[in-house]
Amino acid sequence: MSYSERYIKQFVAYLKIEKGLAENSIFAYQRDVAKLLSYCEGQNKELTDLQYADLNQFVGMLYDLAMSPRSQARNISGIKQFFGFLLMEDIIKVDPSESLELPKLGRKLPEVLSIEEIDQMIDAIDLSKPEGHRNKAILETLYSCGLRVSELVNLKFGDLYFDDGFIRVIGKGNKQRIVPVSPSVEKEINFYKEHTRNHLNVRKDSENVVFLNRRGAKLTREMIFTIIKNLSKEIGLTKNVSPHTFRHSFATHLLEGGANLRAIQEMLGHESITTTEIYTHLDQSFLREAILSYHPRNMG
Repeated sequence: MSYSERYIKQFVAYLKIEKGLAENSIFAYQRDVAKLLSYCEGQNKELTDLQYADLNQFVGMLYDLAMSPRSQARNISGIKQFFGFLLMEDIIKVDPSESLELPKLGRKLPEVLSIEEIDQMIDAIDLSKPEGHRNKAILETLYSCGLRVSELVNLKFGDLYFDDGFIRVIGKGNKQRIVPVSPSVEKEINFYKEHTRNHLNVRKDSENVVFLNRRGAKLTREMIFTIIKNLSKEIGLTKNVSPHTFRHSFATHLLEGGANLRAIQEMLGHESITTTEIYTHLDQSFLREAILSYHPRNMG
């Protein structure tokens, strides 16, 4: 049995035992990775040798085989799950599938919170609990800076340039960007650091990480999801809220406030402006006004 086959076997066991997935789902994931293994054998490589360029070539092959966008998306999703598992198990150090894009299936409009709903969620945080001020700082940072959840949990003190009014964010593909930071974020992070974080027994590998759990270790993505789900339940919100909802809301509120789409793209760390354009449905009246004001056809 090759290393690749052994890792697939471990992945299947993980899906069955730890994730508790149904047999059909497990079989689908196994089939997805088996296709990639078949490609690897043609390239004389192990699965763990693959780079982003290899995966991109593989996806191109799926396209050439006239596989439907939905089937391609299903296949890519299975591959992402597999590499996520290898990363979690420390079998690989970098996930080559992280920047792999799913084919467009007809965009679903993102869920967006109003400013009032965001305020209600922040107000619902119990500040008498040790983690209260940490959670408030997390929500303020997600909303005010438009971070992905992975960017939030990996935020380091060395990335905070409060004196200059910005934070440095390490995004997808290890790309860096600069995001302006609001006084509320600075205030909440500083308060959390002084009154909560300084009293934790911080693990050696997490000394520079901003947001920690009660054991002094870096928070997981799942923990951020749980915090947000619990708060949305607390205020009786019927919308499907996740950390990404705050990112969508950040972009939408910027657009409604008159920010340039290219500037929003820069702040979100989007490679393509078409990814950012998903937000433009949310304020058609603003866009119409902008077009009438700035389009060359309408300027005397």
